[in-house]
Amino acid sequence: MVLSEVIGTYSLLKGQNRSTVKGLIGKKIGMTSIFDATGRNQACTVIELGPCVVTQVKTSDSDGYNALQLAFGEMKEKNASQPLRGHFAAAGTEPKRKLVEFRDFEIDKSLGDTIRVEEVFEEGEKISAVGISKGKGFQGVVKRHGFGGVGQRTHGQHNRGRAPGSIGASSYPSKVFKGMRMAGQTGNKRIKTGNLRVIRILPDQNVILIKGAVPGHKGAFVILEK
Repeated sequence: MVLSEVIGTYSLLKGQNRSTVKGLIGKKIGMTSIFDATGRNQACTVIELGPCVVTQVKTSDSDGYNALQLAFGEMKEKNASQPLRGHFAAAGTEPKRKLVEFRDFEIDKSLGDTIRVEEVFEEGEKISAVGISKGKGFQGVVKRHGFGGVGQRTHGQHNRGRAPGSIGASSYPSKVFKGMRMAGQTGNKRIKTGNLRVIRILPDQNVILIKGAVPGHKGAFVILEK
């Protein structure tokens, strides 16, 4: 087999093994615990996932790529701008609070269709969660970066237990390098956690139970992806 055939075969296999990203928008309800099949009590996060409405369909011919724009969360019409009202009216739905675009969606849907949790996720599979982490304000290096402090409070170091310690040299380079881990604003950032396991799906309640750390506070919007 020549080199060109090897490269062509590798590209074909790579395209076949590429997993298409798909997901739904939900709201974090809180935490609970359930018993699994083996009788073990497992802590899990409860998320109200969907149903999400398709508010825009993008194709490679018109937009250069394939994607579905999904909407979730009720919103009063008076709080929506006029362009958004027209956007949702074209999809035949009420104004929504959260809009998220998912590329290369496997499910064939049209404008105005709804996607439910049981159409996308299955029990036992591994997924990822995207959300805004809890804001913790201005914090020191121990809480922000997990520093251990300068050690025991000996030799008069009564107020140095949670101090960052030395941050740079004196004569050379006579500066503090960029990126030095120091105190500052903590949390309130968009993060993504992976390797979460779907424990149970309740289709009649549009609820999914997940084992693992899901970012965000109670009532926050969360994006679940496969």
